[in-house]
Parts: sequence; C-alpha cells; structure tokens
Amino acid sequence: MLEEILFYIVILFSNIMQGITGFAGTILAMPLSLRLVGYQTAVPVLNVLGIISGIYVFMGNYKQVDWKELRKIVLIMGAMIVLGIGLRRMFEGEGRLLYLLLGVIVILIACNGFYQMFRGKDTRPRKGLEILLVAAGIVHGMFVCGGPLLIGYLSQKIEDKVRFRATISTIWIFLNSFLLGSQIYEGMWNEKLLWVQIGAVPFLLLGMFLGGCLYRRMSQKVFMMITYILLFLSGISLFIK
Repeated sequence: MLEEILFYIVILFSNIMQGITGFAGTILAMPLSLRLVGYQTAVPVLNVLGIISGIYVFMGNYKQVDWKELRKIVLIMGAMIVLGIGLRRMFEGEGRLLYLLLGVIVILIACNGFYQMFRGKDTRPRKGLEILLVAAGIVHGMFVCGGPLLIGYLSQKIEDKVRFRATISTIWIFLNSFLLGSQIYEGMWNEKLLWVQIGAVPFLLLGMFLGGCLYRRMSQKVFMMITYILLFLSGISLFIK
C-alpha cells in the first residue's frame, strides 16, 4: 500500500512537468516507479497516463498541432516501436545496460541543446535528424521512454512553444495507444492493474492542471531551458534504475 501511495505522488510531481513541457512525465516517473511497483505495473500504467495527458493537452490546443511533422513522426516511430517490442522480448535480462546507453544519449542531447541555445540561432539545415526518430521508436517500444530522443528531433523542427507542446502531446496519443494494444495482447493487464490505473488518474490530472498553470506564465526562453534541464535530469535518472 505504501509503495502505491508513493507511486501516485511520483505521478503527481512528474506530471506537473508533463503539463509544462508535454513530454517529461513518463521518463521522470519511470526510475522511481520501477523501484516502487515494478516493471509489470509501472510500464503499462505510465503508458496509459501518457495517452490521457496527450488528450488533455490536445483538447485545448488541437489547432496548433503540426500535422505534417506528426504524420512523419508517427509513421517512422510506429514502425520502430514494433522493432523495439521485439528487442525487449529478446533482451529481457539486459534492461540495465540499455537504460545506461539511453542515459548517455539523452545527456548528450541535453548538452547539445544548451550549447545551441547559448550559441545563438544556427540557420544551417540539420542532417540526420531522422536517426533520432528511429532510435526514439525503438526505445519507446522497449521502455516507453522515447520522449527525450524525440525531443532532440522535434526541438529542431518546431520552435514555437505552443505548437511544440501541442504536437508532441498528440504524438503520444497515437504511439502509446499502439503500445497499449500490444500490452493487452501480451496479457499484461488484469483487474488489479486496472484499479491501480484508476487510482493514478486523479494525480495525473492534478499534475497536468498545475503544470498548465505554470506553462502559461513562462517565456519562450524559459520554456526551452526547462526542456533541456529536464532532458539532462532524465538522462541522469536512467543511471539509477
């Protein structure tokens, strides 16, 4: 019981950040959640919360969604999620190593983001960004933690904070729904897990509401700075799984 209460508190605070940025909730919640309730509970519950948080943002910002980028991302990442699910089954006992690798990649992305922010605007076209989408899809299929890699791509494509937040939130609706179908097929869901999920929803909604209030008071620069700080912290957090 204590572990579940702490799990809900983690969901509350991580989704305050989700409400601000549109992406950080799952990866910030995942390390502690795995320790508190285990993989079989944390991953499916946080995945569904990602769908709900995406719908929450989409309902008030659907006109700001960049549908062209969204279609591209969903197609590439969706295909790679299938590969990620397959790899997860193959390397069931090697999760620690893969989390460490993801942590290194995320920290590098965050450091590069800070560098670009303080270096100034670079108008040169960036090549190879789609590689991040491939990696994001694989990682998301394995751990529901592809957000930081997707941010590395999307932050270079969409700079306006409203369009950025609306687009990435809508992406999670599509991708996490696909993962939910896979989890149901694998038999991960049962009555006990459903009750844990129901209990988590109020904490998600409160966190999203508080995050949304903070989001409306932030400047563009502060928004991007928080995004990269969260990426860095997310990367560090992957070393303590």
